Amino acid sequence: MRRSSTFARQVLLVRVGRRDGDLHPTDLTPTEHRYADRQRRRYGLDRLSRPTLGVDPTLGLDRADIAAVVPVSPAMPPMAQVDEARSIPLLPGERTMARRMKFGLVNACTLASLMLGMLAIFLAMQGEVRMAALCLIACVGFDGLDGALARRLGVASPFGAQMDSLADMCSFGLAAPVVVYASLAGSVSTAAAAVACALVAACAAIRLARFNVSPKDGRFFCGVPTTMAAAVLAVTVAIGLPVPGAVLVAGVALLAFAMVSSFPYAKLARLVKLPPWLWLAPVIGALVDIRLTFALIVVGYLVSGPVLWLRQRRTA
Repeated sequence: MRRSSTFARQVLLVRVGRRDGDLHPTDLTPTEHRYADRQRRRYGLDRLSRPTLGVDPTLGLDRADIAAVVPVSPAMPPMAQVDEARSIPLLPGERTMARRMKFGLVNACTLASLMLGMLAIFLAMQGEVRMAALCLIACVGFDGLDGALARRLGVASPFGAQMDSLADMCSFGLAAPVVVYASLAGSVSTAAAAVACALVAACAAIRLARFNVSPKDGRFFCGVPTTMAAAVLAVTVAIGLPVPGAVLVAGVALLAFAMVSSFPYAKLARLVKLPPWLWLAPVIGALVDIRLTFALIVVGYLVSGPVLWLRQRRTA
């Protein structure tokens, strides 16, 4: 409103000046400068900035100090101050040579998982789906190894956590769907295989992002972990389950939605504490028919999430 009224007053002065011939150059002064001068006169800052008015030089007043207290014009917003960038160390704590070597070893395992995921993609593009699936299984092994080493060697860091998340997205969120898509070629329609694999990639990204920002629970996972979902897909391709292509596509889509579900799934540490006879049954079943045993284990684990969720709601 102030700028609009000032602009209107300038227009009137220009027209009257042209008619009366008494237009002054100061009437055409830009609004911002006139408003700043008016503020300086109102707060008496011109007197402080003049060295001839007897101001004691020991006060230390200079133009920077005076400008700091001048009211800012609404037409000219203050410039934001940019903080100087600071370097954050990748390895917190004591930075000795031994700790750096341990830190490098842990990150080398993470990079190995990433490289194996890339190799799985290249093999799948060449039609070597079984070898690509074995590379994914090796990715799962290195993914579990880097976290265990980081905790054991005492070099866990936020950088390592972010590296692990990015490697998981490349290996399990991208390489696993590509391998599954290559294995489904010829058995189902291209569109159905593409949609199912795209769901795996999208849900893996959502699952990893949610895991990074969510509070951690020491007992259960919220949804099926991305690593476990990729392991299930890799083993399925490696052993070649004798099921129709449509069933495989439905299973891939179901596994993708299970990753972003809110059902609680038990962690491996809790599964290890199960009675020994429960571990003996899968071993005997694998000796009889490994494919059927694997399918039953996967179905049982997927069903355990809704069962635990219903149990928690009843007890709450």
